[in-house]
Amino acid sequence: MIDKVNLTEKLSSFSDHWNPRIVGALNGQYVKLVKFQGPFVWHKHDAEDELFFVVKGQFRIEFRDRKVDLNEGEFLIVPRGVEHRPVAEREAHVLLFEPASTLNTGNVESELTRHNLERI
Repeated sequence: MIDKVNLTEKLSSFSDHWNPRIVGALNGQYVKLVKFQGPFVWHKHDAEDELFFVVKGQFRIEFRDRKVDLNEGEFLIVPRGVEHRPVAEREAHVLLFEPASTLNTGNVESELTRHNLERI
């Protein structure tokens, strides 16, 4: 089926943080929505690049040598192999675009690791 996706509606369907949902798939990639609040875990993805697009709010991605602030309408691509940690002082709504094989916590297993993502 070919259906449009309303990001606002999809984001209003859940309230938890750091638990990405799949909202689309194309060419072996997933489009995911997630809400950030607080700090995530330091991690990296050895085989996958990640795109973070801010739908609502703001957050920063910390690297070991610097920090990058992202605001609504901005995106950043984290190249594979680069250790990073998203941090949101207030809730941020984020669209992720990454290979379907990407585990949210990359090389780290924690209570925030999600192996089976819900499709919404």
